[in-house]
Amino acid sequence: MFEQTTYEASKEKNYQLVLKQLEALIEDEPDQLANLANSSALLNQFLDRINWVGYYLMKENELVLGPFQGMPACVRIAVGRGVCGTAVSEKSTQRIHDVHAFPGHIACDPNSKSEIVIPILKDNQVIGVLDIDSPELDRFDAIDETYLEKFVRILEKYI
Repeated sequence: MFEQTTYEASKEKNYQLVLKQLEALIEDEPDQLANLANSSALLNQFLDRINWVGYYLMKENELVLGPFQGMPACVRIAVGRGVCGTAVSEKSTQRIHDVHAFPGHIACDPNSKSEIVIPILKDNQVIGVLDIDSPELDRFDAIDETYLEKFVRILEKYI
C-alpha cells in the first residue's frame, strides 16, 4: 500500500516526489471524497511546520468544510470572505505571510499565522480550495506556491 516517506532531498525534489505519490495514490480511484481525504493526509505527512491542511468545497454558493487534517475548523465560508473566500472570488492563489494582517481574516484556529489557499477549478469554475495553515509567520514561499498549484492541477484531473 502506502508507506511513510522521509523527505530528505531539496525542497523541489521532495515536491516532485509528492506529485508522483499523489498521482499514484488517486489515479485509479474515481471517488472524489476518497481522493480529497487521501491527498490531505499525504500533504499532512509531507509538509512540516503546518497545523491544518484540507479542503473547502463549493456548495450552494459558499465554501463548506471538506476532508482535512488538523483541529476542527470553520464549517462554512462565504465567497469573498477571509483568505479562502478571497481565493474563490479572485480565482487565484492567496499566499498570506501574516493572516492577522489580512483584512477580514477568519480566525478558525488562533494559532495559525500564515496561510496558502489554492482554488480548485473544473471547467473554469471554482469547485473548492486547498487550504493550508501554519503556526509560523511567512511559512510559505514561491516554491511552495508553485508546487502546491501543480498538486491541485493533478487533483483536478481526478475529481
